[in-house]
Amino acid sequence: MGIVASQSIKNMISTYLGFFVGAINTLFLYTNPKFISDEYYGLVGFMLSAAYVMMPLMSFGVHNTLVKFYTSFKTRVALNSFLTLMILLPLAIVIPIGFIGVVAHQSISDFLASENTLVSGYVWHIFFVAIALAYFEVFFAWAKVHMKTVFGNLMKEVFHRIGTSILLISLYYNLIDVEQFMIGLVLVYFIRMLAMMSYAFSIKLPVFTFKKINNLTDILKYSSLIVIAGLVASNLLDIDKVMLGKILPSLNNIAYYNVGVFIATVIAVPQRSMHQILMPLSAKFLNEKQYDALNDLYKKSSINLFIVSGLIFLLIILNINELYQLIDSEYAIGLQVVLLISLARLYDSVLGSNNAILFNSDYYRFVLVSGVLVVIIMLLLNVLLIPKFGINGAALATLIAIFIYDTTKLYFVYRYFKMTPFSKKTLKTAGVILVFSLLFYFWDFSFHHIINIIIKSLIISVCYVLVVYKSNLSDNITSSINKILKK
Repeated sequence: MGIVASQSIKNMISTYLGFFVGAINTLFLYTNPKFISDEYYGLVGFMLSAAYVMMPLMSFGVHNTLVKFYTSFKTRVALNSFLTLMILLPLAIVIPIGFIGVVAHQSISDFLASENTLVSGYVWHIFFVAIALAYFEVFFAWAKVHMKTVFGNLMKEVFHRIGTSILLISLYYNLIDVEQFMIGLVLVYFIRMLAMMSYAFSIKLPVFTFKKINNLTDILKYSSLIVIAGLVASNLLDIDKVMLGKILPSLNNIAYYNVGVFIATVIAVPQRSMHQILMPLSAKFLNEKQYDALNDLYKKSSINLFIVSGLIFLLIILNINELYQLIDSEYAIGLQVVLLISLARLYDSVLGSNNAILFNSDYYRFVLVSGVLVVIIMLLLNVLLIPKFGINGAALATLIAIFIYDTTKLYFVYRYFKMTPFSKKTLKTAGVILVFSLLFYFWDFSFHHIINIIIKSLIISVCYVLVVYKSNLSDNITSSINKILKK
């Protein structure tokens, strides 16, 4: 767990830095009408969500394919041919989609703008952001296979948020108008992609080689099917915002929903940070058939993520009322969104390296089928629940869909690898989280909201860490605390 712990901690720091900047953007700049109106904030949420939904298709699954197959090539010529294919393959999707966009632009605009006409002028923005997202992931994967994830994670989590802050401040001081702001967002994502490309090529410069690749059929088959997996994952994360824009008449609802989802997504930071290194490590263990090492990684990643994410979950739900007092009162309707999405993210975390095992194994196609079914279920749930419960309906649909999808993936890993991430310590950790939730939810102070959050968070954190340490719920965490205490 040495390289995992080292890069996970660095990635977690950069990810939380990104979330700190994102929190300023989401909770204080975007929600302040002096910076941007709720309608345009909703438009930004719709545009980026649509781009993230398109991204797996635009990349043609190359970022996953590169990680899975990289260590299987043993000669320089074969590896260079494979990397050449990885760079060029997304163009097989990007160019035809661009052509369709030119030919059917009006029809696409009319469809997306059926409930909100403002969307119609930003179809090309969505397309270009999707390209930038796709190639960023390709170049990030290029660095991952060399076990270098820190710079990529910094760019992935921090760069575009700082760029957005600069654009919002420029908009506030009338240095740019809202149209230039929207174009600026697209440019931020393209600059980020180019920076990632430069770093990736500094690690290994591509040598364009067009030789026959022996397992080309397997590579193309995997890429084609992993596109479906990416679309499933993107739909589970972002289709709710797109559906809100389609079903509800006001883009303001997306703005309120965005804030709730952003707060809850902080729980996923440890998982996102660790996932960057879990993917290439799991692929390596699978390619080399090191199943004992894979099982050990599975269990340790699960309990460590559950403990860390559990603390973040507690800090969020036990301070959420105070937090919403600091934001515009209109946004408080997203309080239940925070709770529902937080539960989904916590369950996602306890699965550890589950995704890394499945999508780098030969059994990924079974999960893809179940994933497609889950997306269909989620779409139906959104159609049923959003008209009845509004943004809370979208959050409930997401929770149900993620629970079904994650449970399915858990089953497949157990069935084909006879591995499970759970242990008695998992149950004990769940008990600790539940007890802390009941003990601290109704306990508030009478000071200023910020002071209340700080005091309550400190008390919860100290008590939680003490219980985890004394109970030895994680060998890795206990060892880390012992090292700190010795120093």
